[in-house]
Amino acid sequence: MAYWRNWSGRHSVEPDRLQFIRSEEDAAGLALGAQERGWTIRVAGAGHSHAPLVPNTQVIADLSALSGVISADQDHQRAWVRAGTPIYALGPALHQHGLALHNQGDIDRQTIGGACATGTHGTGRVARNLSSVVVGARVAIATGEIVEWGSGQACAGWNVARLNLGAIGIVTALELKLRETYRMAESAFVTNGDEAEARIPELMAENDRFEFYWSPRTDQAFVKRMNETAEPAQYPVAGEGKRVAWSFEVYPSDRAQLHTEMEYSVPMQSGPACFRAIKELITSDFPDVEMPVEYRAIASDDVWLSTANGRETVTISIHRDIHHDEGPLFRACEEIFLEYEGRPHWGKVNYLDGSQLSGMHVDWDRWWLERDRLDPSGMFLNDYMRSIRPA
Repeated sequence: MAYWRNWSGRHSVEPDRLQFIRSEEDAAGLALGAQERGWTIRVAGAGHSHAPLVPNTQVIADLSALSGVISADQDHQRAWVRAGTPIYALGPALHQHGLALHNQGDIDRQTIGGACATGTHGTGRVARNLSSVVVGARVAIATGEIVEWGSGQACAGWNVARLNLGAIGIVTALELKLRETYRMAESAFVTNGDEAEARIPELMAENDRFEFYWSPRTDQAFVKRMNETAEPAQYPVAGEGKRVAWSFEVYPSDRAQLHTEMEYSVPMQSGPACFRAIKELITSDFPDVEMPVEYRAIASDDVWLSTANGRETVTISIHRDIHHDEGPLFRACEEIFLEYEGRPHWGKVNYLDGSQLSGMHVDWDRWWLERDRLDPSGMFLNDYMRSIRPA
């Protein structure tokens, strides 16, 4: 019997078929066969999404075998990579070609295909999310064809492919706009919640990348600053807050505690006030919350359905250990996020319907129009995606 579950265990399903994809031809064959048989397909990355994007009772495609760098162009700072490549493996592989991602998140367990499909990001007010560096994509669409789209084409398919929610086909490979390898120096200090909030403008202005984690029970804020450096790497790489190494060795942190998460993006100028409201809510109404609230920044972009589309953005993340019911906390926080024009991260928990989401994304109708053109039968939709689809 086939079985799939996400990283936290919050989402699980027993599909009719769990298909391991080992080649692009295999992906095309699965798409064609599913179209002929009336099956639905969802693609699984590393299962690190907290939203119900993967669960599907018919076919789940696992792309973990499609891993590695296909080709790299150091002169133009681009590379084609297989969609199932874990980000923790992508950094060292690109480094061999003198290339690196512009930015990445503090978790590197995701596949690059899944991270781009959901608009995953790191921190830095001039650093965009991963979807924004996608300049090409190869996709097995519902007809069984392999199509290739690029940023130089007047093609709506490419705009959907950059942040696709797994809904346009089986993305087998991505071309990424990269940069030369670089080292990062990370430093950290501990303060309290009020002080961290007060210093947000200063810390954002003085550092390439900055974030903090506020712990409700102790009112301690762990503040991380990351800046590019010419200093030599120091090995072994020290603990969080004390690292000097190549970028892919400094960005990620271990997050072993199983949890579920809600993250909203709000306009950058509203970030401090939104954080303050969340802090006051948790302190007064949810004193048992142990896991931290995370505060980061990302640059604006032009990616359809991106949470940073058209505006400089602050992201605020709420975490809950899986042994607790996250519902009351998350729903209360969501009300605050919506007051501050928040947009939910596609890979995290939210309780919004399609009409609410459509009001947040100017390209919502265009995205769905192109998605439906590519897959008119809805072969690549699951129950969740159908629930937010325009009527």
